[in-house]
Amino acid sequence: MNRGLWAAVGAFLIWGLLPLYLRQLQGIPALQIMAHRLLWCCLFVNIWLLARGEFGRVRFALAVAATRWRLLATAILISINWLVYVWGVNNGHVVETSLGYFINPLVNVLLGVLVLRERLNRIQWAAVALAASGVIYLTWQSGAPPWIALTLAITFGSYGLIRKMVAVDAITGLGAETLLIAPIGLGYLLWLQAQGTGVLGHAGLLIDSLLFFGGLVTAIPLALFAYGARLIPYSTLGLIQYIGPTLQLLLGIFLFREPFTDARAIGFGLIWAALAIYAAEGLIRARRQRRAALGPAATAAITN
Repeated sequence: MNRGLWAAVGAFLIWGLLPLYLRQLQGIPALQIMAHRLLWCCLFVNIWLLARGEFGRVRFALAVAATRWRLLATAILISINWLVYVWGVNNGHVVETSLGYFINPLVNVLLGVLVLRERLNRIQWAAVALAASGVIYLTWQSGAPPWIALTLAITFGSYGLIRKMVAVDAITGLGAETLLIAPIGLGYLLWLQAQGTGVLGHAGLLIDSLLFFGGLVTAIPLALFAYGARLIPYSTLGLIQYIGPTLQLLLGIFLFREPFTDARAIGFGLIWAALAIYAAEGLIRARRQRRAALGPAATAAITN
């Protein structure tokens, strides 16, 4: 339990501090950073799987046509997510990227209703409505929807939904996804090098090292998350996930000095209230389920 907790916390700490890493690459086009991140992540993850004798899982996943097409879809979705996130961070939108991951859990809920035909109770619907009002308020105040946040939330939510339908673990899935789409990234990077606009080998050892490091900061937190998710309750994981966007928000406001106006504070406040309601309802429901599983006698003992 403790190892799982610290693994999950470590994953979200890395994700929350990721803007610090990306800002070191601020002068490089987002698409080029994303291509490097994809390529080095592919190499790192699949070498790891080979070393552990688990690469056969990747081959098996890709051998099944239905699984292969779903993994290709998730590879495209996560690539769009990475690209938008990198562009947002390096163009002064760290606060809005954090909003995307704050509203992501509620987007997951809506996708569950629309695609999986899951049912929500009144409290859950109230939380979704409150979050929607926050997004509508931010749209009204700025004159345009928060496209960065919505794209991040929808692509990551859709990614998680499709991955839920694929019977592969997180690391094997990442290895397969990156194998499917890494050739496009490699081709793009080789084309840039031929055109003389590629950064690798032309911007110094530090930049080259940081580009390679992108594979590690992609794969390591995902491995920690997958490990932690197996060992701790889902309700606990649901609360820990807010470490990431909270750190991103704090970095955006206090380190990168992005504006956080009263209008933004109200919009974020509505969304935070929705998350608090949804999280509290989930904790209460989980406690009731545990008591029901223990039986009447144990429940009475806990109550007393």
